[in-house]
Amino acid sequence: MSIPSDARLSALFLDMLAAEQGAGANTLDAYRRDLEDFSEFAARAKSSFGSADTQLLRDYLEDLDDRGFKSTTVARRLSALRHLFRFMLSENIRTDDPAAILSGPKRGRSLPKVLSIADVDRMLVQGRSMAQSTEATLPQRLRHARLYCLLEVLYATGLRVSELVSLPITAARRDARMIVVRGKGNKERLVPLNETAKTAMAEYLAVMAETQKGEKKGATSKWLFPSSGESGHLTRQHFARDLKDLASASGIAPRLVSPHVLRHAFASHLLHNGADLRIVQTLLGHTDISTTQIYTHVVEERLKSLVRDLHPLAEQ
Repeated sequence: MSIPSDARLSALFLDMLAAEQGAGANTLDAYRRDLEDFSEFAARAKSSFGSADTQLLRDYLEDLDDRGFKSTTVARRLSALRHLFRFMLSENIRTDDPAAILSGPKRGRSLPKVLSIADVDRMLVQGRSMAQSTEATLPQRLRHARLYCLLEVLYATGLRVSELVSLPITAARRDARMIVVRGKGNKERLVPLNETAKTAMAEYLAVMAETQKGEKKGATSKWLFPSSGESGHLTRQHFARDLKDLASASGIAPRLVSPHVLRHAFASHLLHNGADLRIVQTLLGHTDISTTQIYTHVVEERLKSLVRDLHPLAEQ
């Protein structure tokens, strides 16, 4: 049997990930880029997915290191190749797995960047002030109200940015105490919504309705944060840029702020105030508790504080 080209094998592999494992668009794009990079390296060595051996894979990992890639990136690319060769083995495209005996680079798990509660409060105050400005034009008011709504909902729920920007308009129902979120692997979970976030949603929708008055009526968007782009909703990149502008206006270095950092803040602040790690795991949509355990340092610090403050033999 002739072995398909690298491009064909990559397409078959990605189709399998999407169909059988429910991999999302971002995951598929990352795998595609990783496989394309290895395919180009293999081609320079006059090899391919079908003929690559363990030594070629070792050479590739060394090449990544020489190019200055972080150990986390090297480990992710090795993971992509392991998945690919296991797929080829299971489909009888190859009779061996050249990646089976390889070990990845040693890497310590870095602690997530987290904003303090005071920093988040400053951003929320600044965002609300901008949203309620009486001097802004209507289009400006809409952008400000949208950004404030995004910020309140993100900090209230800890959603992934892709989940947040693709929320349906039904998430803003007046009586909604929970929203249904479709996360990684197309899995659904329920996330509670606090009153402040619900109010921010209502105010944003009121400004959007005001903006749409007098406009030529067309099909109503199904998205809470509609856009004229290809996806039909606000992009992750657009929200990230707006968030950095808000950080700057709040006196916070923009490099310290991103949607993912606010997701970390949501989790860390909950744990700091006594939330159970399993509950935070559910809210974040983590399948494995080990993913959530990057926050155990927060729990440890809280326990130390409790012992220090409450133990009868603690130093006064």
